[in-house]
Amino acid sequence: MRSVGVSYVLWLLCFVGLCGIHRFYNGKWVTGLIWLLTGGLFLIGQLIDLFLIPGMVERTNVNQRLRAGGL
Repeated sequence: MRSVGVSYVLWLLCFVGLCGIHRFYNGKWVTGLIWLLTGGLFLIGQLIDLFLIPGMVERTNVNQRLRAGGL
């Protein structure tokens, strides 16, 4: 089960040059790689993700529960 708090801490790693790590954590490998290589889509995508993280985490958790066989 993923945590919103951990995702925000990983989001903060953009300030040390590791943009997109929060996307890897939430299972979004392709966009995580794009964010990592482009500096979080030139920081615009990184700022947008600040508001999208709670939904991203919720979606990941629901998908994990569905794969496990129950809600």
